[in-house]
Amino acid sequence: MSSVAENLLLFRGVWHDHISAYEPSGVELTEDPLGGTPGPVPYEQLVYLEIEGNQFVQTNVVLRGRDPHARTFRGSIVDDVLVFDRLGPKAPEMIGVSGGPGVLIFAPRRIDEEGTARFYDPDYIRHLGGDQRTRTTTLYREGELVRVLTVMGTRISSDPTQRVPQDPRGATGPVHQSTTVSQVYSAEEKS
Repeated sequence: MSSVAENLLLFRGVWHDHISAYEPSGVELTEDPLGGTPGPVPYEQLVYLEIEGNQFVQTNVVLRGRDPHARTFRGSIVDDVLVFDRLGPKAPEMIGVSGGPGVLIFAPRRIDEEGTARFYDPDYIRHLGGDQRTRTTTLYREGELVRVLTVMGTRISSDPTQRVPQDPRGATGPVHQSTTVSQVYSAEEKS
C-alpha cells in the first residue's frame, strides 16, 4: 500500500525546483501569461512541504527568474485523501491522491464545476528516489490545454520548519504565511 500520507512523508522537506513551461507543441515558453501566477519562465523556487499528523502545509518562495513572492497552501488528510483548503472564489475542492508508491496527484475532486471550466491545472508529482522529484502540470483554460509546466526538484533540507539560507525572505522568520487566495477560478481574475 502507498497512501497519500506515506507519499507526502517521502516529499517532506525543502525543495529547490527548476521550472520551465511549454506550449502543447513542445515549444519552450519565455512567458507564462495564463498560469495561476503569470510571469517569466524558466524560474526557480523553494518549496517547503510539511506534513504533521493529518495536517499539510506547503509554501512556495520564488528564488530566481521572477519577482519575489511566496504562496502558502494548506490541507488535511480526510479518509485517506488530502483535502486542500479552498483556494479562492469559485475554486473547486482540490484534493491530493496517491498514484502508487512515490506518486502524488493534486487535482479537483470534480471537473464539472464553473471554476474548472475556467481554470484547471492538475499536478502529477513523482519521487525519483533519494532527494530528486519531478512535477508535471497541465494547464487548461476554458477547457483547452494551453500549457505544460515541467519541474525538476532537489531536496536541499529535510526540515521544512526552518528557513534555508537561500531563502530570499531571510534566514529568520516564519516559514509559512496565511493561505494564499487565488482569483483564477472566478470571472474577476487577478494575478
